[in-house]
Amino acid sequence: MILNISLMTVYCLDQDATRDFYVKHLGFEPRVDATMGRVRWVTIVHPNQPELEVTLMTPGPPLSPESAAFIRRQLESGQMGGFGLNVDDCHRTYAELSAAGVEFLQEPSDRPYGIEAVMRDNTGNWLVLVEKKD
Repeated sequence: MILNISLMTVYCLDQDATRDFYVKHLGFEPRVDATMGRVRWVTIVHPNQPELEVTLMTPGPPLSPESAAFIRRQLESGQMGGFGLNVDDCHRTYAELSAAGVEFLQEPSDRPYGIEAVMRDNTGNWLVLVEKKD
């Protein structure tokens, strides 16, 4: 029986810079930094959900060279999706992150499910901040 999601991958161009972005701006904590053969395994967790590790992977092995090049192009053009983050106050979080220099693609907007803002991490992945409606 599957219990939950325990690991997800976010592609990036610089693992150190991306880890630092998530730690400094979004409150994540570093978890693992290990080299396994040709692959550097870097993970972060959010303290409110430590069972879900986010792997920060550069496009490379075990991907084929063609797949890695495609992902690199997608990152460089800001076309990669990341994930959604629940927030308690989307307007306040938007203001705080904007003041810290985080790039937003969309200011907080009312949606049927809540208030949503769309930002980019330091690599160009889209992240959605969502303040859910009751």
